[in-house]
Amino acid sequence: MVDTLERHHRHHLGDDVPALRLQQLKVVSAVGRGAKSVVFLVQNGARQLWALKVIPRWNIEKKCKTEDSASSRGYDYRRITFEQQVLWQFDHRLLPKLRGALSTDKVVGYAIDYCPGRDLNSLRRKQTEKMFSDDVIRFYAAELVLALEYLHHLGIVYRDLKPENVMIQEDGHIMLVDFDLSTKLSSKSPSPTPATFLVPPSDSANRKRAPTFRWWCGSGSTIDDSKEPSPRPSLNSVFPAETDSVMKSNSFVGTEEYVAPEMILGGGHDFAVDWWCLGVVLYEMLYGETPFRGSNRKETFYRILGKTPELAGKTTPLRDLIGKLLEKDPKQRLGVEGIKGHDFFKGMTWQSVLEIARPPFIPPIDTEGNVGPSGIDVELFVEGIFSNNNNNMYSENPHQPSKIDFF
Repeated sequence: MVDTLERHHRHHLGDDVPALRLQQLKVVSAVGRGAKSVVFLVQNGARQLWALKVIPRWNIEKKCKTEDSASSRGYDYRRITFEQQVLWQFDHRLLPKLRGALSTDKVVGYAIDYCPGRDLNSLRRKQTEKMFSDDVIRFYAAELVLALEYLHHLGIVYRDLKPENVMIQEDGHIMLVDFDLSTKLSSKSPSPTPATFLVPPSDSANRKRAPTFRWWCGSGSTIDDSKEPSPRPSLNSVFPAETDSVMKSNSFVGTEEYVAPEMILGGGHDFAVDWWCLGVVLYEMLYGETPFRGSNRKETFYRILGKTPELAGKTTPLRDLIGKLLEKDPKQRLGVEGIKGHDFFKGMTWQSVLEIARPPFIPPIDTEGNVGPSGIDVELFVEGIFSNNNNNMYSENPHQPSKIDFF
């Protein structure tokens, strides 16, 4: 089974993805845990900090052996490979780049750039009143719109937008992470204007003007549609597009407080679920809590389906935008063009958003690059967390995985 996983993994990712060895990485600390993975802060060489996501191999092998139906066979392995492959495809300032893939007898995983500013939820909790001003929300909202628009252009529905998955890069710009619940729809996806994807000067150009340390989280160069990209495996070769006759996915995934109504109803969903999630995130940034949270999952879903969000306070462009994003009917919900043209973003030059030199929050810089001593055995650490059947931390149903937030 190990040889089979290795062979498929290399086939789907290609030979260009660097192979990582635990021996070459200095493991600094465990920084997060998901339902099926642990994220470590690791140091590669003298100055590179990466976030290393690690999954126990035994769980993947167990699923490959026990899942019998054609639709779910090897689901966990294909999901992990899909996530790595979309990372390898990305070329955008607000999305991570795959730095290498890891495979041992006990674990598999991959590395992306580490973001020292933690996540948007942690940043919000540092605020005196546990909420952001309209100007701060506008900045983060604009970057989220650009990141989601880029994903949708690739045919990828993110499906798990929440503050915990919005990291703060070293320069204060966001990085959207955690694509294990994303899926690929038909290539018949939104086609935004090329100007949407303009980014600051390429990573290589910036390195000439700034210390290497400042680009630990830098993730991309300018996209040039006139040049043919180097061939990479198709996403559909690993995780075929989840579509029906109207190009919708019927999977049920996500974090319950952010799940869109159409996903609960089970009639299929498309890119509109991400704009619903954006509405929930903006509401949370404004009010300090999510709009539909109940005492349990059933009540939360009941509220999502039937409750109108309470937008307390005077009418403002932000509250109007949130209301239009939290439209129950996905056909009536505001889409990307309506969002970018909304009064909340009036006067914004979208092409220059990523060039903002002073975002609302810039993490403190360790100019010495000293990350402390290493003392973690990754394989033993992961085994200890996920032993004893993971203490029922996640669902065995591949189409309804649970989520555990970063700590």
